[in-house]
Amino acid sequence: MNDASSGYFSLTDQIASLAPVLQPGTFVFCSVLHNADSHAAMAVAVGSFVEDEGLSLILPRTEAVQLGLIFDMTMRQITLMAYSAHDGVGLPATVAGALAEKGIPANIVAAAQHDHIFVPSRQADDAMEALRDLQQYARDQTG
Repeated sequence: MNDASSGYFSLTDQIASLAPVLQPGTFVFCSVLHNADSHAAMAVAVGSFVEDEGLSLILPRTEAVQLGLIFDMTMRQITLMAYSAHDGVGLPATVAGALAEKGIPANIVAAAQHDHIFVPSRQADDAMEALRDLQQYARDQTG
């Protein structure tokens, strides 16, 4: 049920409007100490989070290599263009579940406007297919 006047969009409505977009480039997750040396990495990060062990950053792979940072795998970014309420329930879990069924790891980052999913580079096309299938299934349920 979509009640635009109250700002409420059902989980099915949200899934039906996923509109996943595979972003260009590859990304890596790195951890750096939060000190003066981290400023160059922070300047090119697309995401960050302060943890007890250090500063976790999501960086374009090329920038991480230039900075000499250590990472273990390259990822692709998929942006869900759907409306995603910060108080909504179930969208990230449903998306992660659909990808898990296909054996695709998902690192989900919720931002102010969209949710972003980072998946292993080699599985990006399969992830896009799984998300499009999920979106179509939800559309069939609402249609």
